[in-house]
Amino acid sequence: MKIPNVMTAEDAVKLIKSGDRVLIQGGSATPQALIKAMVARGPELKGVEICHIHTEGECGYIAPELRESFHTSAFFIGGNVRKMVGDTVDYIPIFLSDIPSLFRLGHMPLDVVLVNVSPPDQHGFCSLGVSVDIVLAGVEQGKTVIAQINPRMPRTFGDAQIHLRNFTACVEISEEIHEMKFVTPSDEEKAIGKNIAAIIEDGATLQMGIGGIPNAVLTYLTNHKNLGVHTEMFSEGIVDLVERGVVNGSQKKTNPYKIVSGFAMGTRRLYDFMDNNPEIEMRDIAYVNDTAIIRQNPKVTAINSAIEIDITGQVCADSIGSRMFSGVGGQMDFMRGAALSVGGKPIIAITSATQKGVSKIVPMLKHGAGVVTTRAHARFVATEYGVAELFGRTLKQRAQALRDIAHPEHREELDKAIFERFGSSLAIK
Repeated sequence: MKIPNVMTAEDAVKLIKSGDRVLIQGGSATPQALIKAMVARGPELKGVEICHIHTEGECGYIAPELRESFHTSAFFIGGNVRKMVGDTVDYIPIFLSDIPSLFRLGHMPLDVVLVNVSPPDQHGFCSLGVSVDIVLAGVEQGKTVIAQINPRMPRTFGDAQIHLRNFTACVEISEEIHEMKFVTPSDEEKAIGKNIAAIIEDGATLQMGIGGIPNAVLTYLTNHKNLGVHTEMFSEGIVDLVERGVVNGSQKKTNPYKIVSGFAMGTRRLYDFMDNNPEIEMRDIAYVNDTAIIRQNPKVTAINSAIEIDITGQVCADSIGSRMFSGVGGQMDFMRGAALSVGGKPIIAITSATQKGVSKIVPMLKHGAGVVTTRAHARFVATEYGVAELFGRTLKQRAQALRDIAHPEHREELDKAIFERFGSSLAIK
């Protein structure tokens, strides 16, 4: 299939004008060639707003010397832009599931969208590959769509197929997809993984992210049966379970026998597994993270992380005090969706203390900390010392349950806080 409107990256980004709002595809699909060409034009541009969830790789548009040219409005703060939050980067607090509606309902009109897609098939359809999430809505609504046609991008299905006619300009370039190496779980994370795996039932539908704790959980699921996956993102730990037959999706009510996700991050092994694999459905995040969809699956087990949790169950996952660190993301979408699922288990998983020995279970959240998951939504909290079940428990009972899974060095301090707040450190079990 002949590709129309082919040009160099340098010529393509000339379509970006001062004052434009530009959406960049994120995650492992971040289109680096287009970003670098856009940044090179920085001195010619004024007041360009850059929007994205987290991106991977270089992001020269946040450089302080280009603050008159570019300003970033991030829906989620990745490590590559975190240092410039409050300067050239601002954060928009929003549920991941709600972001597509910003574009579709006209709250944030998009002038330009930059994407990284597979080459077209014989019918002219390219694939958004490893990142459909919020960018599908952007492609639908953007006035100008610039596509990086990349043979390294795996061809995926679901909502990922986009026809060449949707692209204003095409740039042919072979660029490696960003790889996220496997994180070897620490001893504490292995213990958490074992604790969580013990409460995951056969036939459950899983949602989990990337990192030491999710990787640890996956390694303890090899003897489970008939698991399904419906998750905003997945990594290559899932591949092992698929190959063992542990994950088959046979019990799912929505998209049975399919792995449903919004984006994926891993190594080339994962991307090769995804390529032309009809078992994988990469879907619009408005669908993936819709609680009405999530709840239809059985025993949805959602595993999410936190920065700190207070003794009543309030979960801070987006900031360290008033300093923004990441974002709301899809945590609440899946915490609530899992809670509404028959037999579902919404789980917050954390190590009991930071690497510096500071307790993550605290009497009160830090001043200015954001509550991502409210105390009413928190049901299970797992550390290396066990799992606290909070659903239906009083504040005092919750405090005691959380104290019991805190690091032993901090339990005396928590006992004192419980006594000062509730008049007793002992709760009716």
